[in-house]
Amino acid sequence: MRNRSVYASLVALFCFLVLMIVTPAIHQSQDYHNFADHRKFFGIPNALNVISNFPFLVIGLVGLVLCHRGNYFSLSLQGEIWGWTCFYVGVAAVAVGSSYYHLKPDDARLVWDRLPMTVAFTSIIAIFIIERIDEWKGTVSIIPLLLAGIISIVYWRFFDDLRPYALVQFVPCIAIPLMAILLPPMYTHSTYWLWAAGSYLLAKVLEATDEVVYEWTHHIVSGHTLKHLAAAMVPVFLTFMLAKRSVQPERQNLLKTWRVSWVKFRQGNSNVESYSYSYTDVPVVEPH
Repeated sequence: MRNRSVYASLVALFCFLVLMIVTPAIHQSQDYHNFADHRKFFGIPNALNVISNFPFLVIGLVGLVLCHRGNYFSLSLQGEIWGWTCFYVGVAAVAVGSSYYHLKPDDARLVWDRLPMTVAFTSIIAIFIIERIDEWKGTVSIIPLLLAGIISIVYWRFFDDLRPYALVQFVPCIAIPLMAILLPPMYTHSTYWLWAAGSYLLAKVLEATDEVVYEWTHHIVSGHTLKHLAAAMVPVFLTFMLAKRSVQPERQNLLKTWRVSWVKFRQGNSNVESYSYSYTDVPVVEPH
């Protein structure tokens, strides 16, 4: 089993190297720093883009407290505790790093915006491996994944190439929903993973339509501000999941669960239709 893990890691590394060789560098566009909403409130430049990071701090701190004070989430595996701790630390740090960046957007400050996000992304991947594949593999992957995320930021900053960071950010966006659907979970309430993924997808759409949303709302709020709020729903959904879930008595993936539900739904409709037909077939006796 461990040999297969080594082979898989070597294959992934080989694919990454090939990708770096055959694809051109992705440079950081300076237009990225030109957000739609530049308004200043209470002496704070780009105020709404700064203030909208506050939910990250709240949910990050709440999550850390619930992880460690009385083990409210009932985390039984050491790897889970480490993984979720790193995740909530990353979420809380997003509030600080992103606020610092939006006060005066430039490449140097963008490092501190992206660094906490990579901590959160890579922690989630490790948590998924623990819950869906193997506890030991997931636990030992926490530090390598965190280092991979940090190195991707350092590489971008020194070589002005976003390709490693793009992989760190977008691979989880594809892998996590697929793993949530196809791999049997250890716990109940797995659909919260999909709600979280949907929130992140919405955040990316709002980020891409920053100026469009600003125009649509008649300069009330920009897409980037709403992006922060949508992204903050990711840890909110995952916190609800942790609070509600329990150990899954019978492990089956979401795809199989959906199939069973669909079959039951169709059978229920068939029974209703059969009852309706049998009811209409009863002869009606007209009174004389």
